[in-house]
Formats: sequence, structure tokens, C-alpha cells
Amino acid sequence: MDFLTPAIEGFGVVLEPTNLLYCFLGVVIGMLVGVLPGLGPAATIAILLPLTFNVEPVTAIIMLAGIFYGAQYGGTITSVLLRLPGEASSVVTVFDGHALARQGKAGTALGIAAIGSFAGGTLSIVALSFLAPLIAGFALDFGPPEYTALALLGILLVATVSNGGKVKALIAACLGLLLATVGRDAFTGSERFTFDVLSLSDGLDFVPIAMGLFGLGEILHNLEQRHKAATAPGRVANVWPSRADLRQSSGAIGRGSVLGFVLGVLPGGGATLSSLAAYAVEKRRSKTPERFGNGAVEGVAAPETANNAAATSSFIPLLTLGIPANATMAMIFGALLIQGVTPGPQLVDEEPELFWGVVNSMYIGNILLLIMSIPLVGLFVKILRVRESILAPITVLITLIGVYTVRNSVFDIALVIAFGLLGYLMKKFAFEPGPLVLAFVLGSLLETSLRRSLLLFEGDPTGFLTRPISGTLLALLAVVVLLPLVRNLLRARRTASEDTRENAEL
Repeated sequence: MDFLTPAIEGFGVVLEPTNLLYCFLGVVIGMLVGVLPGLGPAATIAILLPLTFNVEPVTAIIMLAGIFYGAQYGGTITSVLLRLPGEASSVVTVFDGHALARQGKAGTALGIAAIGSFAGGTLSIVALSFLAPLIAGFALDFGPPEYTALALLGILLVATVSNGGKVKALIAACLGLLLATVGRDAFTGSERFTFDVLSLSDGLDFVPIAMGLFGLGEILHNLEQRHKAATAPGRVANVWPSRADLRQSSGAIGRGSVLGFVLGVLPGGGATLSSLAAYAVEKRRSKTPERFGNGAVEGVAAPETANNAAATSSFIPLLTLGIPANATMAMIFGALLIQGVTPGPQLVDEEPELFWGVVNSMYIGNILLLIMSIPLVGLFVKILRVRESILAPITVLITLIGVYTVRNSVFDIALVIAFGLLGYLMKKFAFEPGPLVLAFVLGSLLETSLRRSLLLFEGDPTGFLTRPISGTLLALLAVVVLLPLVRNLLRARRTASEDTRENAEL
């Protein structure tokens, strides 16, 4: 328990007026960044990096950390109200969050998301404080075979989160995997599916795909449906979640916190895989899975809790091992190096003020986030009162501006339009775009890890089974695949047995 003294002293660091101000600024900027589709926390931190040069290291990292976990909730706002996930981790929230908004329950969705975000982030911080050395050591055992099994499991769950048929979900996921191969081969340097277009040599970016499929695709589909009954949302009676909503989502929040914390520690896992896995778990264990995708409160609570828990726990490999778990952590890693601080196993002992100052700032930041987000829910909900004829052009404008600002590329705008048409066709023929986007996100991790694993095993695929962690994950994968088949077989036998018994009685 020797860490308790510096941990308590860390609160003194974060409560200094300057650090408290920068914590507040980070959370506010993060929330605004999350609201603006296309401008993610990684890009924002890259833009603000020069501003940290003349600031104390602990102050700078407190602000950058606030931007990261503040953006996780901010992305929920556009996912729920406009069906525009600005971040990959917000894709799953679209399914039930926007459905609740169309039912006049946008306040409930945003309120549950805020509470879940606070609970997941806070529980993750507590676990981070006590379990960081232990879990960081476990993460060291993850190599390419383990990431391959993890990515395969995540892609398999894609079919689970879809509200449509599983066959259509798998088709969409396969298309997402195919899109992930576009660009220069990381191993050979050869170009794949670029068709001599220079802008495709670095591959496709997540933002144009997500904005096109979910943004323009939805708008085009709605324009086609204008001749039908009006789909304006009902009046929002209460922006605070009811006791029934809180009781219904409490289990999802608890499970999402644990799952998000564990997956957030793993490089390559992070908030995206955590939100996906949490949603899949809730849908699988539900007695009424058909509610998911049609406005289930748990479908908002679980992924939002998980992605905030993962955002916090992803600091473990960065601060204790010097391994950035995702793009945003890589930017914060760069900020630490600029400040002359080298993250690694010695950071806790050599820089306790910085380590515990950053960790404890997350307690304060999550409280600030909750205080600001719940009262502002009513303001966010008013967006739904704007007429669709006004809201649609504004949404298109925000989408195109957001996409352009990421890489200052006109080609990305063309991609948004192309994927918008694809999204419209998918919507028209009852294909959910979510599996495509999520498979695209996991596709690069799967390909890279698989090829590195095969090089490691000299082409022998049985090598995956010889490693304890990858073997366990593949066994879990087999269970997930076979369990529904066995269940259907038993149900068919039971039905046949009952029919035979009835015929015998007759």
C-alpha cells in the first residue's frame, strides 16, 4: 500500500488552480470535439500540441487527457440526435440511441449515456489506481496471435449487433474487410485496389466511410420517404432518465464498465472494440433481443459505459509500459516525449506527481463532465425540433466540412458522396451499415496480426492453438459459433419429439 501516499498527494496536484482550469478546458474542448463529426480527439490533440510546449508536463497531459475522455461523450450527442457517429466508438450507439430519439426519448438516451459514461469512467479510474501494474503485465503477453484471435472474435460479434438478418450482416462485414485492404501493403509495399488513384495509396479513412454511410445515406433515404407519414419525433416530456430506465440499464452499466476496462488495456482493443463487445453481450443475454436496434435503453448504456471505461484504462499501457494503445494515446505519448518525460515502468517511481496527477484528474474531469452534460441535455434535444428541411442541409454541410478538415482533402468529400449513395442503397435493401463500418475498423488489425502470426509460426496455423491466450480466445470463438447451432438443433429435435408424441396420442 506504499502507493497510497503519492496517490493522495496527486489530488493536491490536480486541485491546483492552473491544473483545475486546464482539466475543465480539456473536458469542454473534448465534448465540443465529439459533437463535431469528423474532428476526433487525435486530430484535436495534434492541432493543440504546440500549445503545450510552454506548459508544465502534468498540466499539459491533464488537458489532453480531458480532451480524450470528454470526446467519448460528445460523440454520443450527434449519434443520438443526427445518427452521425463522429468516432468509431460511437457507431454502436447509433442503433438504439437514434431509435430512442425518434420516439421522443432523446433526453433519456443522452441522460443514460452521461450516467453510464460517468460510472464507467469512474470505476475504470479506481481499477486503474489499484490494478495498473498487474493488468499491464498481462497485456505484455499479447502478441500478433492474440490480436488475431481478438479481431476475429470482434468481427464475429458484428453479426450479433446488426438489427437485420445475420446473412446480410456478414455480407456487409465482408465488404468492410475488403475495404480495409485498400491501399499500400504494409509488408510488401505493393498497392492494392487503388486503380492508380494516388489518394487511395494510403488506404481509406474511417471518417468519410462513417459520415457517408450514416450521414448522407440516411438523409437520402429520408428524402425518399417524405411522401409517407411524417416521422417527426414526439415531444420530449422529460430529459432525465426515469427510475425504470436506470433500473433497466444498471446491469448493462456494470458489465460495460468491467468489459471496457479490460479491453481498453489491450493495444488494438480500445473504445471501439469495447463498445461493440458490450453491445453484443447485452443483446445475447437479453430475453427480448428484438428490442435492440428499436430503442433499447441497454443498447445505449452498455456501449457508452464501455467506451468511456476503455478510454480511461488505455492510459495503463501508455503510462506504465510506454505502449500507446490507440491513435490518441500515440499523440499523448508524443506530447510526453516533447515535455522530456519518457513513459514506462519507471514513471510511477520517478514522476509520481505526473502519474498520480493525471490519474486523479480523471476523477475531477468525469464529475465536471456529468455536471455539464445532464443539464445541457435539454438544449441538445431541441435540435430535434428543427424542421427536417432545415436540419438536412445543415447536417450535410457539417458532414462535408468535418470530413474536409481532417485531412484537407477534396477527395475525401468525393468519398463521402460515394459512400452516401452506398448507404442509401444499403438502407433501401435492408442492409445495416454498422457491420460494414465496424468490420472496416477491425480489418487492418486482423490482417496485420494474422500475417505477422503466420510469419512467426512459419506458415503453420496450428500455432494459434499452442499459445494459451490465443487458444482460449479461439475456443471462445468456437463456442460463440457453435452454441446457436447446437441450440437450434436441440430445439428442432424437441419440436420433432413433441410432434411424434402428439401423432402417437392421436
